[in-house]
Amino acid sequence: MKVDLKKETATYAARRGRFDLVTVPPLPYLMCDGAGDPNTAPAYRRALEALYPVAYGLKFMSTRELDRDYVVPPLEGLWWADDPELFTTRRDKSAWQWTLMILVPEWLSADHVDRAREAAGAKGVDGARDVRFETLDEGLSVQTLHVGSYDDEAPVLAELHDRVIPERGLRMTGRHHEIYLSDARRTAPEKLRTILRQPVEALSA
Repeated sequence: MKVDLKKETATYAARRGRFDLVTVPPLPYLMCDGAGDPNTAPAYRRALEALYPVAYGLKFMSTRELDRDYVVPPLEGLWWADDPELFTTRRDKSAWQWTLMILVPEWLSADHVDRAREAAGAKGVDGARDVRFETLDEGLSVQTLHVGSYDDEAPVLAELHDRVIPERGLRMTGRHHEIYLSDARRTAPEKLRTILRQPVEALSA
């Protein structure tokens, strides 16, 4: 039976027009860092071309060695800039920094990841050695579902940052997190579905 991790993890569901307070458990990811405009920066394409071979290598390894098949989870990203306005308001993509990520099933270990990374590198995957295995612990977060192009996220982020979080007595802590539920190569921009998540903490904490 093939497992779909995004359907089995409660925090991979969000609703359009609602800002839900959730507690995200610690989750293991493949990660690759970079900077620059995701539409033009060579580092962004290089990261994608490194992450997916390792992710699929893990899937095949899991099926072959452990008899546990699963759907490779969607791409995710952590996004930030030294000046937050360059990400949220002025949207200067050339100043963005990011970490691209793909969720890893809890039954796979660092050894599995090491072997999948080595196998990808042996096949000539440029950047495979830059993929790391790390647990992200976001904890308390506010998230919503954005439907539309990535360039239309700014008003939703402004509402999240300037109204929703302060009104609930919270402050932002971790990095802006996006989960890409749609395949941008096969989906019209106005139909893209993206979970927007912001880790937070209580002001009194």
